[in-house]
Amino acid sequence: MTDPQSAAAVAAQRLGLVQASTQRMLETVSGLKPDAVAEPSALPGWTRGHVLAHLARNADSLVNLLTGARTGTDIPQYASEQARDQGIEDGAGRPLDAQLADLRESHERFAEAAALMDPEDWAAEVRHRSGAVFPACDLVWKRLGELEYHLVDLDADYTPARWPEEFAVTEFHKLALKLHGTDLPAVELVAEDTGDRGLIGSGPASLTVQGPVRALLAWLSGRSDGSDLKRTPDTALPQLPPLG
Repeated sequence: MTDPQSAAAVAAQRLGLVQASTQRMLETVSGLKPDAVAEPSALPGWTRGHVLAHLARNADSLVNLLTGARTGTDIPQYASEQARDQGIEDGAGRPLDAQLADLRESHERFAEAAALMDPEDWAAEVRHRSGAVFPACDLVWKRLGELEYHLVDLDADYTPARWPEEFAVTEFHKLALKLHGTDLPAVELVAEDTGDRGLIGSGPASLTVQGPVRALLAWLSGRSDGSDLKRTPDTALPQLPPLG
């Protein structure tokens, strides 16, 4: 059982990160040209409009989970997977000003839902659409990840080099742990700027990959091919599986 006071403290700290990330998102989107919304994003098959519609609907889906945690009711994140996909498709083609308004208003709904939470609510368990169950305070980090990763996916002027260090370090360890023990060849990861280390794959490591923690995370998360990373010995990097 998660301690309510600890959960509330974690949520409060992470909400500050989400607020700052949301502001960066709004500034990035405000700098786009009107016709850029219909242009391809870095995600296959998605325009920038798809990314923006997804971000807005994701915020609303987390409102559902926060409300469920607060009221003790089982409210699904999305009505269905089909409804999730349809919401993104329906919103993708809107003009830039409509996208911006939706991003602002959906963030406000998320912030308002978070403000209603008591400490015990943040400790309540919620079920993510992936099936994972975790305390509601972790939803705030989920939102941060959606914002920071998809800011890069917009393929505008926001690159992994701009990720906040706390986000980059935390996600580096999280993804390295997720890939540890898999069928990948073992690779030792070394963040030259922060000193963080990780190990992916199975067996003794025969390859060491070094670089800034943000560059390592970009590779682990599929936002980079890793060509900017140092390899010892100088052999090809393993092909990483897509991470959902």
